[in-house]
Amino acid sequence: MNRLQWKVLDSAEGVAQVASQRITELEQQAIQQHGQFRIVLAGGSTPQKVYQLLSEQTHDWQHWHIYFGDERCLPADDAARNSEMARQALLATVTIPSSQIYVIPAELGPEEAAQRYTRTIEHAMPFDLVLLGLGEDGHTASLFPGDIHPANQLVVPVNNAPKSPPQRVSLSAGVLSECRHLLFLVVGDGKRNAVSRWRSTGDIPAASVGWLETGEVLLDQAAWNE
Repeated sequence: MNRLQWKVLDSAEGVAQVASQRITELEQQAIQQHGQFRIVLAGGSTPQKVYQLLSEQTHDWQHWHIYFGDERCLPADDAARNSEMARQALLATVTIPSSQIYVIPAELGPEEAAQRYTRTIEHAMPFDLVLLGLGEDGHTASLFPGDIHPANQLVVPVNNAPKSPPQRVSLSAGVLSECRHLLFLVVGDGKRNAVSRWRSTGDIPAASVGWLETGEVLLDQAAWNE
């Protein structure tokens, strides 16, 4: 595996701009190579800015296939859900076929949703791109410090997340690693300690995610620890 590439930008806006450019490059590459672009979306304010930028651009939307890295167990239309944020910022304004948007049915509860989404994603790998964020405690998606999940479980139910709501559903680290390209978006000085631990010891959940071709971290100056 190649080493993780770190790229420091001046601002959160710079991270969003470069991320949208990178997504465009990888979209074009994937569609040229195998006729579709399978992307796993992340939640959070920085990805939201990226999605808004993408919505203002011209893309080959008919060939996009949308998956989600994790979801909160809330009603399907709850504004706090990652799928609803992505819908408002991007999916409702572009022409991706609805049959190519694969939402985690987290409103069914962690266990049932995990079982159903396993059937959705088990034939979708490898993904062309996985987008992820980084929590202040080093978590990514809904994989939190101290959690232990069965190695063969593709989608994991989460019942005791340290952040509200406690019930969530997440792709496993192994599934997230089944991607050609991995892109972390990290913004804000609250992430600085997690970035420092990541670079020094690798002892955080985010570091458990790998990739097949390229792994990159885009972060702003506030999150950088040097």
